[in-house]
Amino acid sequence: MTDIPAIPKKALIVLGCPEAPAQQALAFHVAYNLKTRGTDVLIAGNPSVLNLLKVSDPEKHYIADTMVLEKCIAEVVERKRDCDLCVVFAHNDAAIAYAATMRHLLPERRLVVIIFGKDPGPLADEINFPCEKVVDKAVHNPVPLKAKINEVFGWAVSRT
Repeated sequence: MTDIPAIPKKALIVLGCPEAPAQQALAFHVAYNLKTRGTDVLIAGNPSVLNLLKVSDPEKHYIADTMVLEKCIAEVVERKRDCDLCVVFAHNDAAIAYAATMRHLLPERRLVVIIFGKDPGPLADEINFPCEKVVDKAVHNPVPLKAKINEVFGWAVSRT
């Protein structure tokens, strides 16, 4: 992999189907933390999940740029879009397939796959490509997974 900046200039957050409420809260959390550190953040997903985010943040304080996932993938394939960091939220097989696609299309970029849901372990075991995995049971309560995300990105609050 190429040198990855400690604070990425551009990040792509890929969201899956909005079945698990924790996903939207955690997407806001990741986007907020990246944005406050100066990173340009694009969120890609299906129209339903993007509409949930837009309704939740009408003045675009947290989520400024969104794009339908298929269009985003097409732009990455055409080399019209790039990022330093790609974060994929995965709670089903389809999202794991999207993570694999992003790994293939962005082989030199940092890829973090956040695996969650009622039983995330078997889903995490399906990943057979290089990435950082953040795994925890989360459907309605995002707090335990948020703590793990904070550790992976170095956002954890020091207790010393």
